Amino acid sequence: MNTEGQKTLEEIQNFEGKYPKQIWSLFFSEMWERFCFYGMRGMLVFFMITQLNFAEKEANLQYGATQAFVYAFTFIGGLFADKILGFRKSLVFGGILMIIGSVLLSIDTHQFFFFGLAFIIIGTGFFKPNISTMVGELYKDGDNRRDGGFSLFYAGINLGAFLGGYICVAIGKGYMLSSVIDVAHRWNVAFGLAAVGMLISLINFHFTKKQLGPIGLQPGHPDAIVKSKPLPKWVEYAVYASTLIFVPLIQIMVSKTEYTDYFMYIIGPLTLIYLFYEMSKVDKIERHKLIAALIFILFSVIFWGIYEQSGGSLSIFAAHNLNDTILGGTVTLDPNGVNNSGGALFIIFLAPLFGMLWLYLAARKIEPNTIIKFGLGFVFLGLGFYVLYATRFFAVEGMTSLDIFTLALLVITIGELCLSPIGLSIMTKLSPAKLQGIMMGMWFLASAYGQYVAGLIGANMAEAREGDSLMDKLITYTDGYKQLGLYALIAGVILILLSPMIKKLMHGVN
Repeated sequence: MNTEGQKTLEEIQNFEGKYPKQIWSLFFSEMWERFCFYGMRGMLVFFMITQLNFAEKEANLQYGATQAFVYAFTFIGGLFADKILGFRKSLVFGGILMIIGSVLLSIDTHQFFFFGLAFIIIGTGFFKPNISTMVGELYKDGDNRRDGGFSLFYAGINLGAFLGGYICVAIGKGYMLSSVIDVAHRWNVAFGLAAVGMLISLINFHFTKKQLGPIGLQPGHPDAIVKSKPLPKWVEYAVYASTLIFVPLIQIMVSKTEYTDYFMYIIGPLTLIYLFYEMSKVDKIERHKLIAALIFILFSVIFWGIYEQSGGSLSIFAAHNLNDTILGGTVTLDPNGVNNSGGALFIIFLAPLFGMLWLYLAARKIEPNTIIKFGLGFVFLGLGFYVLYATRFFAVEGMTSLDIFTLALLVITIGELCLSPIGLSIMTKLSPAKLQGIMMGMWFLASAYGQYVAGLIGANMAEAREGDSLMDKLITYTDGYKQLGLYALIAGVILILLSPMIKKLMHGVN
């Protein structure tokens, strides 16, 4: 029995039923962290355009840069967690930084905009990859309940994303609580709510972490899963201090999008070089599995480059070209709030069903393998963007149907459920224990490149429509969505055709 918790790793992994009980506490912590993150993300483009007077092209580029840095830092956070801090300390440190960033934004959203974002970016990097890795360690290798567990966990992610994504931007725009919050302080309250969500997340984790047994302990701890020599305490303190020293640098890099280009040109190749170095130290089978993981990572860049129009071009599209009624005009909603939170709401209901579906199919030995699931994710993503294209046929003077837009979000969400939670799961399946944090970080680094590409795509759409009428703008955007839908379908077909080769590299991992 270990000293940190009531159960050993073996006892935790030998759970009965569909889900380990520890997944619920991780679910709750991740839910509130996502409330914080998606609250910020949902406000970003609209706030820059309406409050900071950014041009639409500039706002798209800024959005892509901010999101790219967020996900790029997940690799760094995963690396420090693997080598120095452990998953638990990394998570807590990241959460504290996110609270500081959100508080700064709530105090003065104009003066501290980029300074607060720098704290949130770094904090997310330390928090995000490590809680996902801990979920993976609740399961033994080969446990076919793992995909179902990640689908449930993904529902927690999206419950927070739904609440934060709608509530924060709706308060900022005055769709919620406008009678009790004066106009001058709406955005302050909106950003402040993100800090409250993150605080709840950390409090929950503090009081439930003993249930995790040895999972997430610092390298060198006597009960840690991967045994290693204890590190000097100053090494841990050096991570904290150097992180804080780099905050002003990150602030400059985020505020000037040209630095994003340089950063993305450098970080990807360096990361691959480091991964190849680590691959040289493992055996042949583990190396093949890591190559398979890398293929999934490269395809995910394409997926997120298309999918993440939701925070950029779709945010502008929602603000200018969507009406604010749904269900045949019976309900009034903020279209930006729907754009930010609609997909998350669908995931809350669909993720548990998908989890049960994978378990049902696995029990009958007919569950599609991960490669096919990935391919289906691209197919549904493409179909969803074709539905976005179809909104042009319901437009009146440049304003189109929020109902059809919401239907597109539903189809896109089905694609996301086929890929994203399964992607988290497959990274833990294909990675050796000592490289799990790094590979999870690489998964999110792929998201960084996807976000970067998404910003470039959105900026090109905005540039093409400068000065046009509402109807012309709608046509330009929907033409772009049609093209993106075609790219997604092509990528899905290619991935499915490559499935026999990738399956060999996975050596029995499904």
